[in-house]
Amino acid sequence: MIQLKDIHKSFGALEVLKGIDLTIGESELVSIVGSSGAGKTTLLQIMGTLDAPTSGEVFIDGECVNRFSERRLARLRNSRIGFVFQFHQLLPEFSALENVMIPALIGGADRKAAAARASELLDLMGLSERAAHRPNELSGGEKQRVAVARALVNRPTVVLADEPSGSLDSRNKEELHALFGRLRDELHQTFVIVTHDESLSRQTDRTIRLADGLVV
Repeated sequence: MIQLKDIHKSFGALEVLKGIDLTIGESELVSIVGSSGAGKTTLLQIMGTLDAPTSGEVFIDGECVNRFSERRLARLRNSRIGFVFQFHQLLPEFSALENVMIPALIGGADRKAAAARASELLDLMGLSERAAHRPNELSGGEKQRVAVARALVNRPTVVLADEPSGSLDSRNKEELHALFGRLRDELHQTFVIVTHDESLSRQTDRTIRLADGLVV
């Protein structure tokens, strides 16, 4: 699925990751935890090909992606990797349905097929009645569920989430955390989640702790 071999990442003289070896298996729900500055988000960005390691190798579905061109990496991200961010990053001028459709349209799906897939996912998220609403008409929890649906629309190998419940209140956090588990169980979806939330990390199959750029 995803394999990282001896990943190092430096920003000038600052070495953030100091030799990470990590394998993420199919249908795993994995959390990455650690103090601020431990390298969690940097590791997630390298895993998602949004950044390149200074040294080391990244394998996705058995392919080493280090030498992929930017165009090929963009295609890989669109087709195999879903992203969920702390502040949802929905486009305000589009409805919930249209926001979910966007990655499918970028990937070349026809509009009817993209809309059908987006509708199916919004129904799975309990948001069918909110499909025509724009982000400013949705609650924080609803926005984040739309973001999860968008991440799933192209049936990715893995969904990478960076502090996905960080901006939510307690009730919406609990609902989102339960949703990740349900999607893992029902869709066999793999998730890797960077979080400071210990309650979320306790609900995952495996917790990876980073400290000073290393797995501890």
